[in-house]
Amino acid sequence: MSRARQPPLVTGISPNEGAPWTKVTIRGENLGTGPADLFGLSICGHNCLLTAEWMSASKIVCRVGPAKDDKGQIIVSTKSGGPGTSTVSFKVLKPERIGILDQSAVWVDEMNYYDMRTDRNKGISPLSLRPANPLGIDIDKGKVPLKDIESMFPGMSGDFTSENFSATWYLIENHSSTSFDQLRSASGTLKKQATQKNEGSLAYVKGGLSTFFEAQDALSAIHQKLESDGTEKVGGSMTQCLENVLNRASDTADALFQEVLGRKDRADSTRNALNVLQRFKFLFNLPLNIERNIHKGEYDVVINDYEKAKSLFGNTEVPVFKKVYAEVETRIGALRSLLLGKLLETPSTLHDQKRYIRYLSDLHASGDPAWQCISAQHQWILQLMQKTRDQQEGETHTVVSRLNLRRGSSFQTPRDDSWSSSGPQQLQFVERLTDVVISQLPNFWKLWISYVNGSLFSETGEKSGQVEKSKKNARQRQSDFKRMIEEVVQRLVLQLRGCLLPTSLPEVQLRLYGGWDNTPPLSGAHLTQAIHTIRLCHEALSALEIPNDLLQTIQDLLLDLRVHCLLTTLLHTTEGVKRLAEKEDWIVDNEGITSLPSQFEQCVVQMLQSLKEPLECKPAEMNILQLEPIQDQASEQFVKIMKVFISCLEELSTKTDGDLETSHLSSELGSPDLFTNTYEDFKPTPEQRSLIILSNCHYLEKHTFLNLAQHLDTQGFTGTEKILRVSMEAVRELDCGVFESYIEMKADPIVGSLEPGIYAGYFDWKDCLPPTGVRSYLKEALVNIITVHAEVFSISKDLVPRVLSRIIEAVAEEMSRLMQCVSSFSKNGALQARLEICSLSDAVSVYLTSESRGSFKQAQESLPQLHSGADKKLLEELLNKFKSSMHLQLSCFQLASSHPVKR
Repeated sequence: MSRARQPPLVTGISPNEGAPWTKVTIRGENLGTGPADLFGLSICGHNCLLTAEWMSASKIVCRVGPAKDDKGQIIVSTKSGGPGTSTVSFKVLKPERIGILDQSAVWVDEMNYYDMRTDRNKGISPLSLRPANPLGIDIDKGKVPLKDIESMFPGMSGDFTSENFSATWYLIENHSSTSFDQLRSASGTLKKQATQKNEGSLAYVKGGLSTFFEAQDALSAIHQKLESDGTEKVGGSMTQCLENVLNRASDTADALFQEVLGRKDRADSTRNALNVLQRFKFLFNLPLNIERNIHKGEYDVVINDYEKAKSLFGNTEVPVFKKVYAEVETRIGALRSLLLGKLLETPSTLHDQKRYIRYLSDLHASGDPAWQCISAQHQWILQLMQKTRDQQEGETHTVVSRLNLRRGSSFQTPRDDSWSSSGPQQLQFVERLTDVVISQLPNFWKLWISYVNGSLFSETGEKSGQVEKSKKNARQRQSDFKRMIEEVVQRLVLQLRGCLLPTSLPEVQLRLYGGWDNTPPLSGAHLTQAIHTIRLCHEALSALEIPNDLLQTIQDLLLDLRVHCLLTTLLHTTEGVKRLAEKEDWIVDNEGITSLPSQFEQCVVQMLQSLKEPLECKPAEMNILQLEPIQDQASEQFVKIMKVFISCLEELSTKTDGDLETSHLSSELGSPDLFTNTYEDFKPTPEQRSLIILSNCHYLEKHTFLNLAQHLDTQGFTGTEKILRVSMEAVRELDCGVFESYIEMKADPIVGSLEPGIYAGYFDWKDCLPPTGVRSYLKEALVNIITVHAEVFSISKDLVPRVLSRIIEAVAEEMSRLMQCVSSFSKNGALQARLEICSLSDAVSVYLTSESRGSFKQAQESLPQLHSGADKKLLEELLNKFKSSMHLQLSCFQLASSHPVKR
């Protein structure tokens, strides 16, 4: 059993200092029995076993690694002796870094360069081994943002190893706060370095003279040796042997380093490829960047990158560049399709349309995207108009079916108005349809204007080629666009005509644009609202400066609609006037007028006010009242309205008592105090109705018709004189008929009672007693006349003279006839007859007319003359007696009580 060996002891190291990877020789005792016995070697704390070469138990050769400590011991560990000790130390020096492009007078170990790379996976340029701070002064970064520097120096770099190195960028980035003196000192340093570089070759030669001398001595010794050996030996000459040795050494070296050199070549290829990728990373990353920017919606960035790539690599012959650029074109083609789809997508705003058109133009899309967008918008507007009509038609059918369901239902259901819209269906359709046109056509027109003037592609006149191309295309397509506008306007007019004026369409168009038969016709007020809506639409389109010839069909529609509104309003007014008779309440004022004339006047005035907007002439519109056919129709309709009202009065005058409801008749007997008026509840008799009708006719003739004629003139109606003349004739005809009928009812009983009253009690003019006074028949006749007076006076004071005059004419005529029929009078009979005739004529003298005076004169002339003074005196006494006894009754015939009240 052998005892253990002593621990290793290091007693010397040569050299005792050096840079990392310096080869050293370690000497000592018990350094191991062989290579296998050595299992540990550290110098300054770094494990150097990997490079250790065991020579003997007292000698080991190795290389110093990058030690952590600057100075440390050498520790050898063996299996036989364990860890050892050291009596010497080694100092690690910082190496002077020599680049592969730097000149050196001594051999530079390549391991020193390659093993010191920090990242084997990255290819680094030899230029990167240059000093990081060429100026040799402190670096101060972060003062100026990098983005701002990049915007100031586009395409440049602050890296002094880059091809696009910018010295200004480098100074701003690293020395923004450095003083001028420091920069001047750094400039001097750079100049010295440049001077040393220029003197480099000579300096390195001077520094390596000993090496050159040694090489020269070696070559001289070899030359002398070769010359001294001049004989050929078996193995050939010495030079031949040397050549063979060198060739074998070369082959051996090639065999040893073939794999290493291959890896080096592959690394160089990879490094070159990475450099290419780094240099042309814009192109290689472009397909992915295009996808990302499209996803973000940043189309401007995509277009700018594409323009740059096209200018750089559009005509390249490099296969890899061509392949990547083809992929870029594929992505751009997909972008063109995407933008075209968005452009033709509806609905869309004018701003988006212009934006997509510019994008497609910048991407050089095939065809004419602007015109495609215009065509798509045209079809979209037509579809919206048709959709509006279809929706309204569906709502109309729903309303009609629900109304029919309600009418046919046997029980009442709770009212549900949630499904019905406000206003007639036709009016809703007009508003919706015009809203569609007003909301869509302006953008459509503005898009065309932008297409014409080239502003789709440039707001400032840039890209003149595209602008000129756009203008040229627009000139070629002007007629096509005009047809589009005409089609939209024509479709609008046809749908409006089908809704509002179906009779103005031919049968073929009516089947396409009609379908409003189940809806009630519009009133004048609704037609006026429709006119207002269409006018607003026309004004909105005119404001776009659309040529008037394209909007003429709307003007024609407005003209026809205004005429239709006028005639419809007149017709509806006629129907309303017919129903005025139902509103007659027979309540008269102090002039004997009911509310019917004022209601009629108000009805017509309201009609004229409602026609104010349809009759108003907007710019470029025609005055429909100046059209002769319209003048004639309007005049005829106005005459009809007047005659219809007169017919109402005639109807009221002929109604029986059973047709009338109990009414209230108010008579204001000349008193201005409303609280002293006398009210009587009664059913108006036919005679009273006739008097009220006569009073209303008189008011119509003197006031209402004249006021209406003035209103017609104010509104611009023509033919007012004809309307007034025909209306006056009609009301006078009614007045005459009613008056004659009333006189006949009142005068006939009075006249018929005279003859029986005269001859009552077998009275005989030839044989009678002396007169003692007026007989009863005459007093009865006067009382009947007073009764008529009271009846007329209670209705209208103005009618009293007219009515009593006619009744007295009939009485006077009958008295004249009766007197003329008497064959002879006795003295007393003549005196009695003269007394009665004089009493009657004196009592009603206020209401005597030329006819009645003539009749009384004829009656007196048929009587014998009074010759004696006694008879005349007796006649006068009897007359005074009659007047005195009948004073109260005859006071109604006084002028003061019968004078008409001024209006």
